[in-house]
Amino acid sequence: MASAAEHIVKSYEQELRQLGNLLTEMGGIVENQVAMASEAIVTHDSTVASKVVEEDPRVDAIERQVEQFVIRLLALRQPLAGDLRLIIAALKITGDLERMGDYASNVAKRSIVLDQFPLPYSLGGLAHMARLVQENLKTIIDAVGEQDADKAVEVWRSDQAIDDLYNTIFRELITYMMEDPRNITPCTHLLFIAKNLERIGDHATNIAETIHYAVKGENLPETRPKGDTSAYAVVRPKE
Repeated sequence: MASAAEHIVKSYEQELRQLGNLLTEMGGIVENQVAMASEAIVTHDSTVASKVVEEDPRVDAIERQVEQFVIRLLALRQPLAGDLRLIIAALKITGDLERMGDYASNVAKRSIVLDQFPLPYSLGGLAHMARLVQENLKTIIDAVGEQDADKAVEVWRSDQAIDDLYNTIFRELITYMMEDPRNITPCTHLLFIAKNLERIGDHATNIAETIHYAVKGENLPETRPKGDTSAYAVVRPKE
């Protein structure tokens, strides 16, 4: 009887590890999508951009697999306390990762369209923003795999820098559009790219909050104020 019980416990532990592996696999694909989308913006490489879009079905498939896996675990294992928090967190995390993949695909598609237009201004700010987003994404995926609440807090705090940079880029692009109507179409695509990158950062923050609660059993001390003020921006043309 004891050996049967040990077998049950061992198989349960294996299932929890398998769930963690699925999250890590999904996170790795999304991380690669964001990296390739960022590269496509700077290098104008439509082949790389197309690869980002092609990865979407894999992300969606793993999300469905995790959902089915979690339902099975809840039904058969009836987990409690920390295990229950981690299993429920897996559902929320895959939802955030799936949205990140969608945003990366959108960035890639718009980078292809941008190749049709001359860009007389630097993409340095956007490239820097993409790097910050990638750093946060890598850290939060590591936090998920390691169940590291400290890394989650690091991502939660550092999202402010992404928001600040987004607001700066937003104002710059609006100014370019006001100065020359020919800039409106390419700048509109760049605005959407910047917003998609900012949203990827937001979802990394969501995962940070989820992981912190799953590991610690408590919410982060307060809701971090959103730094995106673009909706209230007033931009005037240069004199």
